[in-house]
Amino acid sequence: MLKTFKNSFKQNITPVSLDQYVPKVELKEYLKINDVIYEVDSKAENGMTFSRLLNYKYSDTLKKMDPDHLVALVTEVIPNYSCLVFCPTKKNCENVAEMICKFLSKEYLKHREEEKHEVIKNLKNVSSGNLCPVLKRTIPFGVAYHHSGLTSDERKLLEEAYSTGVLCLFTCTSTLAAGVNLPARRVILRAPYVAKEFLKRNQYKQMIGRAGRAGIDSIGESILILQEKDKQQVLELISRPLENCYSHLVQEFTKGIQTLFLSLIGLKIATNLDDIYHFMNGTFFGVQQKILLKEKSLWEITVESLRYLTEKGLLQKDTTDKSEEDFQHGFHITKLGRASFKGTIDLAYCDVLYRDLKKGLEGLVLESLLHLIYLTTPYDMASQCDPDWMIYFRQFSQLSPAEQNVAALLGVSENFIGKKASGQAIKKKVDKDIVNRLYLSFVLYALLKETNIWSVSEKFNMPRGYIQSLLTGAATFSSCVLHFCEELEEFWVYKALLVELTKKLTYCVKAELIPLMEVTGVLEGRAKQLYNAGYKSLTHLANANPEVLIRTIDHLSRRQAKQIVSSAKMLLHEKAEALQEEVEELLRLPSDFPGITSSTEKA
Repeated sequence: MLKTFKNSFKQNITPVSLDQYVPKVELKEYLKINDVIYEVDSKAENGMTFSRLLNYKYSDTLKKMDPDHLVALVTEVIPNYSCLVFCPTKKNCENVAEMICKFLSKEYLKHREEEKHEVIKNLKNVSSGNLCPVLKRTIPFGVAYHHSGLTSDERKLLEEAYSTGVLCLFTCTSTLAAGVNLPARRVILRAPYVAKEFLKRNQYKQMIGRAGRAGIDSIGESILILQEKDKQQVLELISRPLENCYSHLVQEFTKGIQTLFLSLIGLKIATNLDDIYHFMNGTFFGVQQKILLKEKSLWEITVESLRYLTEKGLLQKDTTDKSEEDFQHGFHITKLGRASFKGTIDLAYCDVLYRDLKKGLEGLVLESLLHLIYLTTPYDMASQCDPDWMIYFRQFSQLSPAEQNVAALLGVSENFIGKKASGQAIKKKVDKDIVNRLYLSFVLYALLKETNIWSVSEKFNMPRGYIQSLLTGAATFSSCVLHFCEELEEFWVYKALLVELTKKLTYCVKAELIPLMEVTGVLEGRAKQLYNAGYKSLTHLANANPEVLIRTIDHLSRRQAKQIVSSAKMLLHEKAEALQEEVEELLRLPSDFPGITSSTEKA
């Protein structure tokens, strides 16, 4: 009967094509060599056919400044349609944006002029009155660069302006292709390279896929600019299939398979070798094991990974397990393993973190935040850091005695930094990772003191976007270290210190603004307004009248005012409950108090 029902059900279903809901957008691919544009054509003998000659009057100056004819290509579509120009490097993005604006006519300044002035004003507001000089020159023309050197607030404002058509041209790096949904009528690839690496097929498709998005445009086109020397490689690029997708579970050893095994055992999903091996067979890596594994079997990799975790002190074999068979032998997570698991610490660094915290207990410098900041500076960012030694030496020479004591405890001397700055040979070996990590700690320390990304960016000659990423990474890692310490009794002294530091790193504002910024919808600018208006604590906000807030605080809507008050009340209530529980716990008579007999003993 069920079979009959299924058959009749199938017969009554009318196939529905998605095309009637989402119209197809034609995407045309072009290649540009010198001033000739070719259309990509898979049916053609060499994969392309002649399309047209670029017809644009170039002066001698423009030819020198713009040998790739970018001005001609972008002015065919902007300002009425949007355009993305992908560049190989961040610096190239800024240079190209400025170059294009130098040769655009004054007419472009009039297009949505007031809205562009508003974008500049908003950028200054989110950057404490600062504005990148490149953006100051390019935004009036409707042009901006987009790369990781921008802060998240800047990126958000520029993306909104682009989405609404106020900005019509972005010069950007390949990262924009992977994450942000910013479609364009025309996408131009400045070169078939990402940094110094030649483009992969999937990178190329990701970039050109920004052109002509469904529901937004009726057509899209991409133009890849190339030199004659790259022609053969590019023809192979546009004709070859997409690269296969492979599991990286084993390649990313500590972040992959080992972390997975620790989680499986920590959560008691699988606790013996046989169960873990069975689980691995069901993963994407397990499905691909015949392709990916040449020298070792999946069983051998599983055994080796468990042995490694055991030797590292993160796992332990069950002593109560009577099983003689290895595959049935159970594992349990150790205290260090649970701390690493709860703190989501990269297993490549968990033993280093443990040693650093242990060493810190021997001489923790509390006169300054520098020591604690060092302990919460992300290890992975330190390994990628390349210090400016002159800046390092300048900052080192300004340290207070307590801060110099921190550097001495870590084994980094002013003499060593001075020699590096002057280019002298150094005989004594110093741990590069510690030196780099201390340098990043200086950046974070300066940021917490000044709370201004722009001034710190200038002081350390670092992109403001990188500094913001460092701050976010440190805030996250500080929270991870806090959870790590909560699982290990020997590190109890760090707990309260890390709670406060995590807050400071998360908000990175003056201490008095932090309680206000815990409220939903209150960022730094709003917190300053509230503080200056006399609302200096959570209690003040919880008892505020929304109507009075509207009259007192500029640009605050009724909905926002009500949300701030209700959020403050809820937060205050939660804190009161937590304190009440703490009081009850303190007043409760301990169960092991002498003279108290348990119910089981009475029985």
